[in-house]
This record gives sequence, structure tokens and C-alpha cells, in this order.
Amino acid sequence: MTELMPAEGVFSLIWLLIALPLAGAIVLLFGGRRTNSWGPYLGVLTVSASAVLGVLMLLGLLDRPAEERTVEQTLFTWVFVGDFQADMAFQLDQLSMVFVLLITIVGALIHVYSLGYMSHDPDRRKFFGYLNLFVAAMLLLVLANNYLLVYVGWEGVGLASFLLIGFWQAKPSAAAAAKKAFIINRVGDVGLSLAIMLMFVTFGSVSFDDVFRSTSEASEGTLTAIGLLLLLAAAGKSAQFPLQAWLLDAMEGPTPVSALIHAATMVTAGVYLIVRSNAIYNAAVWAATAVVIVGLITIFMGAIIGSAKDDIKKSLAGSTMSQIGYMIFAAGLGPIGYVFAIFHLLTHGVFKAGLFLGAGSVMHGMNDNVNMRRYGALKGLMVITFITFMAGYLAIIGIPPFSGFWSKDEIIHAAFERNALIGIATILAAGITGFYMTRMIAMTFFGKPRWEEGVHPHESPAVMTIPLIILALGSTFMGMALLFWGNIESWLEPVTGFASEPTPLPTMFYIGVTLVVVIIGAVIGWITYGVKPVPIDPPHGSWLTRAARKDLYGDAVNDVLVVQPSLATARYLSWFDDKGIDGFVNGIARWVGLLANTLRRTQSGLVRSYALSMVGGVFVVVLALLLVRMN
Repeated sequence: MTELMPAEGVFSLIWLLIALPLAGAIVLLFGGRRTNSWGPYLGVLTVSASAVLGVLMLLGLLDRPAEERTVEQTLFTWVFVGDFQADMAFQLDQLSMVFVLLITIVGALIHVYSLGYMSHDPDRRKFFGYLNLFVAAMLLLVLANNYLLVYVGWEGVGLASFLLIGFWQAKPSAAAAAKKAFIINRVGDVGLSLAIMLMFVTFGSVSFDDVFRSTSEASEGTLTAIGLLLLLAAAGKSAQFPLQAWLLDAMEGPTPVSALIHAATMVTAGVYLIVRSNAIYNAAVWAATAVVIVGLITIFMGAIIGSAKDDIKKSLAGSTMSQIGYMIFAAGLGPIGYVFAIFHLLTHGVFKAGLFLGAGSVMHGMNDNVNMRRYGALKGLMVITFITFMAGYLAIIGIPPFSGFWSKDEIIHAAFERNALIGIATILAAGITGFYMTRMIAMTFFGKPRWEEGVHPHESPAVMTIPLIILALGSTFMGMALLFWGNIESWLEPVTGFASEPTPLPTMFYIGVTLVVVIIGAVIGWITYGVKPVPIDPPHGSWLTRAARKDLYGDAVNDVLVVQPSLATARYLSWFDDKGIDGFVNGIARWVGLLANTLRRTQSGLVRSYALSMVGGVFVVVLALLLVRMN
């Protein structure tokens, strides 16, 4: 383990990274209408201040030797029961540092973009309050030094996501999407809570340092159970199979929400959890294998869904599922993949945020229409949006020198180091990425106009395009900067470990094959949607296309396996409660009432009735005595 250094200098302000956006959220959500005019700017300021503070801390870590780049700050003891203790404590190291920068810098750009996007919304102050709350919870999640505090941030992120997805709750579809995301994420949260309980039972502690130091003392079965439970949690937050169904519906939220939560930050929380828990997965081979399988399945599910959606945001959501699948897959490869999972997480967070914000810019100019079949020929009318979107497009399909090329190809190469079959699978998925992203570009910016009547496409204001330009620059140069100047491998190695294994063929061979497959996918997409006319009404399509339009029947499977059995169980329990428990209690009450009514008739208050009863009683006693004597 890297030695923990006490907080000093700028590192004594680690708590302020979280406190600034949290304070902004409190002011915005409880300040009332008096904050309407300046509240959104406060939201931008607090996250921007955290970003500046994060950059200063990065510079501080760079001044230290690699073995001294883990800094811990303890505020107070949060929970103490018997021998168990959990502190309100933070750990800033190489892994959490990259997340701090991603969350705050991309978050600040999305906040600025939202000033324009939400300018006419009457509740925009509340919107910025929810954004601030989300940023604070996400920072708590990645800065916590123990799993119990991670859980607090984990739940805070889930709450903020629920509030933001359902922000336009007057729309039934938005309210339903928020509830769906909340419920499915609760399934994953059960996995995290059970994993924490199992850690406490096994290690007597839930702090990272204690748990990771003691993994050699635990049985492989216990570590496998913990790893699988953590994977369940990751699948919920990161929209991975089989808990992926919520992400596509979550596009009902405002577009900045999609960029911040469902591209750059929240959906990467599962990747962070697995990579942070690398000591557990290194010792639990079966759990790590399960991570690889889940990631690989989701890579293809997301890519196939993204290839069939006409809603631009839902197509990007399918893409997000697929790209997060690459990260989860890489994390499951162990020391040869942890670094590249985080590398791709960083580049993806930038170019996918740019793509989502670009989609929002298109929607802004198209009267909020999300149907790509009603777009076309926008490249000349929305020049900045088009150029910045193209940067994100070239980055995500992996064309050099754009950022996605450097990070995704490292994952593909790591896959071949482990197994040729899974390496081939990742290349095929990259080809599908080339297809669906070219489809999106062709339907949106090229071809003939297919606009609805009364629509007049126009470029977005500067407050929206400036963040797009910054993110486009990141999409172009960030991969090279992290790999060559930032040396991402050496930076993360003290926390995640790093190993490289030989491959049977030169690295350039895999790079060349990947590029060829991607270009083939892009050409097919261009011929299908760029050369041929795009019909406004979608064609019937193949069985796979129809399945993809229905999210590969994810909702139907959940309905059969979860919803209907739950409803049947609820109906049975309701019947049992009504007829069984209530029937038994009410039956006793009726029997007592009947007995009371019968006995009450003997208490009439008439003397002659009492005398008759006495005579009858005497007669019965005498008769009984006579019968006894006769026997």
C-alpha cells in the first residue's frame, strides 16, 4: 500500500472540494425565489471553484514522489459502535484525483452550457441546485476513504439523478423514467450494502486500507462473493447488463443532465468502484471473470441498440452503455486493464459530454425535436455544432489522432494480451461503433432537409457553443496528452498496479485491423444513411432492428422475470392478509361477539326470568343426583 500522508497546505482543503457545490445546492434549494436571478451563476461559481482547487491539488501531487501521492484527511469519527469505527475521512490519490478533475471541469462546462440551455425554464434555479447536489455527491463518492462513506455518496448520486431525470415531472414519461432509474439502481445498491456488510464481518473494518491489506487472510469464496456483490452495484450505476434498462429512458431529463450524469460521471461510478477494489478482484478470479463477461455483453447490447434508435439522445445512450462496457470489460482484465479502463473513462467523459451537448445544441435549433429522421442538412446552418460534433464522432470511433483512438485501442490490445477471442469481439464492437455513429452524423448533418413545418434551424448562443469548443479540443488532444505527456500508466500504477503481457503479433497489427474494421463499419453507415435518402417513417427492418428499437426486450424481460412475479406475489400476500390474517382475527372477533350476544340474552333484568332459571338449575342438579344414586 502507498503510504498515507497527512493533509497539509492545499491538501488541507480536500473537504472544500465537496463543501463548495454542497453549499451551492443548499442555497439554491432552500434560498427561495430571492435567489432566482443570481442562483444559477452561484451554481456555476461553486463547481468552477472546486475545479480550480482540484487543479491546484494536481500540481501539489505532481511535486511529490510517486510513493507519497496519497493524502488522507480525517474530519471526525462518524460511526463508532463497539470496536467498529468509520471516519468522515477523505483519500486523495492518483485515482481519485483524475475523477475530481473530470467531475469538476466537465461539470463546470456543463453548468455554463446550462445557463443558455435552461435560460427560459422557470425552475432553472432548482435545476442548478440539483446539479450542484449531484456534483457534491459524486465528489464524496470518489474521495471517501472507506466503503461506508462511498455508500453515502453512492446514494446521494442516485437521489440527485432521480431529481434531475424527473426534473420536468409534469411529463408522465419523465416521471416514469425517474422512478424506473431509481428502482433499478436500488437493486444495485443492495449489492453494495451487502458487500459492505460482508467486509465488516470478514475484516472487521470497511476502510480501504484495512480491507485491501487483509485480502490475503480471507478465503477465495468470500472474496468472490464480495466481488460479485460489488459488480451488481456497478451494473446498476453504470447501466450494465442485466441492470441496463433505465439508461435509455433517463434521456427524458434535460440534455445537460444526460451529459453530466449519463456520459461523464455517474455511469462511471461502477468503473471506479471495481478499479478501486482491485485488490479484491486480483484475488477473486471468478469475480473478475464475471466482470469481463458483463462488460462484453453490454458492449454489444449498447452498440446494437444505438444502431437502431432514431432519437438522437437514446442513440447516444446506447453508445454510452457500450463504451462503459469497454471500461468494465477492461477492469475485469486485472492489472493489464485497470489503467486503460480509467484512461478510456477520462477520454470518453470528455468526448461523450461534447456529443450530448452537441445533440442538445441541435435540439435547441430544431425546436426540441429529437428525431434524427426529421433532421438533415444542418452542417451549413450550425457550423460550430457540426465541427465540434465531428471531433466527438472521430474520437468515439477511434480515428487517430483523436482521443478515443488512444484509449480504446489500448483496451483492445489488452484484450488480445489475455485472450484472442475476446480481442476479436472488441474489434467487432468497434466496427459497430463506426456504423452507428456514422449513421448519426449522416442523418443529422448531411442529406436533404427533412425538417418539420415551422422549424428554422440556427446556431446556439455563445454560452452553449464555447463549452462545445472546449470539449472538442479535449476530444482531439486529450488522449495524446494523457498517454504521452501525462503518462497515465505510470500515474495510476501505484494505486491500480500495471502489467503487460506479450501478444503473438505486433501492436501495429491490432491497430491496423481495428482501423480497417471501424472504417468498414463507417462506410456501411454512410452508404446506408448518407448516400441513400433517409425515409421519415422508419422501415420495418430486420428482426434484430425491431428488437433493438425495443431495447433488445430489456423491459419485457424485466416484466416477465421481476414485475409480473412481484405483482403476483403482492396479490397473493394481499389475499392472504385479507383472508388469512385478517380473516382469523376478524373470525375470533365475530365468535366473541356472537357468544356475547348469546350470553347477553340471559341478562334480561326480569325477576321471573331469574327465578325460572334458578328453578331450572335446581331441577337439573336434583336430576343429576338421582341419576348418580341410581347408578
